[in-house]
Amino acid sequence: MRVLMVSTSYPADELDWRGRFIADMAVSIAKKVDQLLLWAPPGKLPFHVTRATSKEDNAWLEALQTQGGIAHLMRTRPLKGAAMAAALLGRLSHFYRHTEADIQHINWLQNALPIRSNDTPALITVLGSDYQMLEIPGMVFLMRRALKQRPAIIAPNASWMAPTLTQHFGDLAEIRPIPFGVDARWFTIRRKPSSTIKWIAITRLTRGKLGDLLSWGGSLFDKGRELHVFGPMQEDITLPNWVIWHGPTHPDALASEWFPQATGLITLSRHSEGRPQVLLEAMAAGMPVIASNLPAHRDVITHQQNGYIVESPLAFAEALRNAEKSETNQPIGSNARSFIREHIGDWDQCADRYVAAYRDLIAKKS
Repeated sequence: MRVLMVSTSYPADELDWRGRFIADMAVSIAKKVDQLLLWAPPGKLPFHVTRATSKEDNAWLEALQTQGGIAHLMRTRPLKGAAMAAALLGRLSHFYRHTEADIQHINWLQNALPIRSNDTPALITVLGSDYQMLEIPGMVFLMRRALKQRPAIIAPNASWMAPTLTQHFGDLAEIRPIPFGVDARWFTIRRKPSSTIKWIAITRLTRGKLGDLLSWGGSLFDKGRELHVFGPMQEDITLPNWVIWHGPTHPDALASEWFPQATGLITLSRHSEGRPQVLLEAMAAGMPVIASNLPAHRDVITHQQNGYIVESPLAFAEALRNAEKSETNQPIGSNARSFIREHIGDWDQCADRYVAAYRDLIAKKS
């Protein structure tokens, strides 16, 4: 089985946080297929993965990733985003037309728009950012046109997206939610929270991703209850002095230093989330999570059972106090880990789900 995987995000090196889940995905899928070709920004390739980009594509994709990607540009610089989107579609159209494969595994809906140039079966993943792009006028029409001449599975990484995708594309493609896995090492972390209460937030620093954190947290965090924030600054945001900002991080630092000692993870995002990977990793590590009331969060968190869903400053303060109790922290974290182990699994289990979908697509074509 020869699989072509497409992504516009990929880690440049071992310490790069961008597109880390694509590298993890590629590692596991490459173990289970005859050949995996990867069209993605330059970076260290996993064993048995073959680079499919030209030097020109590498340089262009690197520049796109440096600017935050298509979805970020469309939100912050619409004209620039539209120009880069058009250029991306042109490059992908040429690539699809000249590259043979048994399956096209295309990450994100916008990257599937040029597949009209052939009839290769396609599996198309959907995250929160490209799901939101369905609101752009003409996007649904263009996507439907792309799907018409091939077997296709649209695979959102969370089931809450399935009804809308079925409404738009269910007559042309199977809608099959396939959750991303998590690195198996998160399940092995043994937590010993610090004597100092240390909450962590891991996010790109934008107003949408931070959500209500800065407005709700002003009277709640001090020297006795620390808030450590990790992630790149992507908008001009002034952080208050009670926020300890560390800049971008990477999984090794989180696994070895921060996840074991942290009290829990906070994500009060109001951004269009699919199913945030860091949320799954924190839960797999046995950490309580306090999250905003988004479908992406409700999809995995049951309030006061394996985490907390909050909608107000008072509820946020109460969740902090509750999760900080020793008799509550460990059971909530244990329930979180059990949920991820049972319903999400590691990347090898995710690869099995994808390979099963590939085989179904090949059977439909034959």
